[in-house]
Amino acid sequence: MGSLHPALPMLIGSLLLPFLGQRLRQVALVALPAWGLVNILGFELGDTATWTFAGYELQVLRYDALARLFGILFHIAALVGAIYALHVKDRMQHFTGIAYAASAVGAVMAGDLLTLFLFWELLAVTSVFQVYAPGTAESRRAGGRYLLAHISSGLLLLFGATLLGMGPNGFEMQRIAFEAMSLDSAATWMIFGAFGIKVGFPILHHWIVDAYPASNATGTLFLSAFTTKTAVYCLARGFAGADELIYIGAVMCLFPIFYAVIENDLRRVLSYSMINQIGFMVVGIGIGTPLAINGAVAHAFADVIFKGLLFMSMGAVHHRLGTTKGTELGGLYKSMPQTTFFCLIGAASISAVPMFSAFVTKSMIMVAAAEADLTWLWLILLFASAGVLEHAGIKIPYFAFFAHDSGKRPKEAPLNMRVAMAISSVLCVLIGCFPMVFYKLLPSMPTLADGSAYHAYSFTHVVTQVQLLMFAAAAVFGMMLLKKYPAEVPSVNVDADVLWRKGLAGLWRKLLGPIFQAASNAEEAFLGWVPKQAVLVFGKRLPRMAIFQEWAAGAIVGMITLMLAAYIALQYLA
Repeated sequence: MGSLHPALPMLIGSLLLPFLGQRLRQVALVALPAWGLVNILGFELGDTATWTFAGYELQVLRYDALARLFGILFHIAALVGAIYALHVKDRMQHFTGIAYAASAVGAVMAGDLLTLFLFWELLAVTSVFQVYAPGTAESRRAGGRYLLAHISSGLLLLFGATLLGMGPNGFEMQRIAFEAMSLDSAATWMIFGAFGIKVGFPILHHWIVDAYPASNATGTLFLSAFTTKTAVYCLARGFAGADELIYIGAVMCLFPIFYAVIENDLRRVLSYSMINQIGFMVVGIGIGTPLAINGAVAHAFADVIFKGLLFMSMGAVHHRLGTTKGTELGGLYKSMPQTTFFCLIGAASISAVPMFSAFVTKSMIMVAAAEADLTWLWLILLFASAGVLEHAGIKIPYFAFFAHDSGKRPKEAPLNMRVAMAISSVLCVLIGCFPMVFYKLLPSMPTLADGSAYHAYSFTHVVTQVQLLMFAAAAVFGMMLLKKYPAEVPSVNVDADVLWRKGLAGLWRKLLGPIFQAASNAEEAFLGWVPKQAVLVFGKRLPRMAIFQEWAAGAIVGMITLMLAAYIALQYLA
């Protein structure tokens, strides 16, 4: 068994980062996830650990195959992210980035819902600093909305766990073990909703396309790796086989494609692409067969690597030029050839080109859909796969590095960024070329319905996928030649966030106006109390976190009030 809880090396080490000098902090930034990875590999399947808190026994560690897969994934992502962020001098971003990764590790190791809740909230608190990092008005507003979504998720999880724990003999911890749940009560629906917010269910997905592009290059990379994949893990752990997930996932696969086609900001394109890819995972979890679950978690692993690679390539462009808008880019391959190469590897990986990672992961979900006689779903997944090639496999590299020549000749990405991209590129190829080695990390070796072993490189799969890629590519380039492809134009696309920014925001203001003012006054009092030592520790003032500004605070307080009322009503009815 490892010497420390898997989350502790990074969690404890992150607390020391703000006090280290630049050089020593860079060493520690890489050493902490490397140490954590060595530590987690020292555990054996079946290891557990408990902690007594306030008279209750919490299972803070449950190390099984599913937890091991995500634990290893998050350490790799943290290591790549740390290397990518070596040039950053912001102590706060380093500290919260590593603590953010540690929170994700702690969440996937949790054996009960209260332990999960503690790390769930730590995920929200640490990750929001990645959104605030640029310090712009846009990032502050996006950070407030981001925090609202994630605090709402935490409240739902807490109330759901509390309701599950209520019994005739009081609060029973064994009733809230983090195991498979059925959607047969208000409590489990609350927990389902909490996971749904973080995974980006339709209508609840707005925070992804809002916050990710508002962060800087390194912040976006960290954000893309941990929060949504922690939620995917939680769905796989808690709601595998829930039919509702099949329909929700199918919608997630489809609608982002249309937004990605018309979106000008390439980082927002990748944000929509993330929702699309998570849709495949949600579908697999909903199908619930061993092959589907293996496909979902395998695709989550691969997605963190190849989507991170694409975000890194766009982050490098943003780092050099300050923009990732398609209308302002083009011709960058002339001065950023290595970044272009890495981006093309990420594009091939997400498009499921043979010998690249998604080819050996996404196919399991599609085969599972076919085996379950869900023909309509298989057709949707096929269409969504073609859409992935269009918006992530072609649009991202084409408009960033090729297309029209913008005349801009930025320097190549910094060395540390290129090293991080190279590591992810190698992993994309290794997973794609040696799938059987990768499959050994999964909860079980993938098998078909007849009991035979699943092989990604079957003749049928290779031919079908190559045909799909060829026809999809021909359709895209044909539309471009005929000038029927949507032009890249500066614009703001209306998404579901209009419901939250305009509709509910106005309602909250009218209903909770006095609370807004009280919350704003509380914020001013708090900001006046913040110790001046923070300036000495972090080298600058802490960002003004617009938690209590505008409608976000009132919405949060209002949400708490409504949930408390609902909780009391449910207790009374019970």
